[in-house]
Amino acid sequence: MGPTMHDNSKRMFATHALGLFGPGTRVLEVGPDGVPSTYQRMVQQHLGERAPQQWDTVDLAGRPGMTHSARDEYTFPIADGSYDLVLSGQVLEHVRKPWRWLPELARVCRPGGRVVTISPVSWPYHEAPVDCWRIYPEGLRALHDEAKLDVELVTWGTLEPRGWLPRCPQPLSDHAPGVLFKLARLVHWPLQRSHDAVTIGRKPG
Repeated sequence: MGPTMHDNSKRMFATHALGLFGPGTRVLEVGPDGVPSTYQRMVQQHLGERAPQQWDTVDLAGRPGMTHSARDEYTFPIADGSYDLVLSGQVLEHVRKPWRWLPELARVCRPGGRVVTISPVSWPYHEAPVDCWRIYPEGLRALHDEAKLDVELVTWGTLEPRGWLPRCPQPLSDHAPGVLFKLARLVHWPLQRSHDAVTIGRKPG
């Protein structure tokens, strides 16, 4: 998996999910963008010494630095109900069968815990190694219903600032190269803004 974290994903996480974390929260991040991940660093910066002490990770076998190594997207070597909060960002769109994947996130979440997903709606095609889906709130509600998760929040949009220059054909990511990237950031020009969906599901119990 190994997603790329763009600016709007971080903004959506900060706005909608950051407040879910506390000092005793047992966290599992699925397919993080690094170790520590962008989200983990944001939580640590926000909470300081009160940040969760257990922040585990899971990804496909062969990726270094992960707490857990999975043989495929749909089977994690983790006991039922092991975590208070299961988080993934920029992963869902790369999963071939999300209707099988989301129930596995729910399985390793404790009863009463939450599953948080952030996924792009407008981002252009990007293999990692596959790119399969863009899902709006109605589709996300259907997936959560199949996974037996109660939806507490589902929303989509952009929190990136508007620019005053003409739009570019693609969103400008934090990994765009060259002078254009530097100039755009200097004048706070996001070009075409990215749109992402955030869903928070609670496991009944």
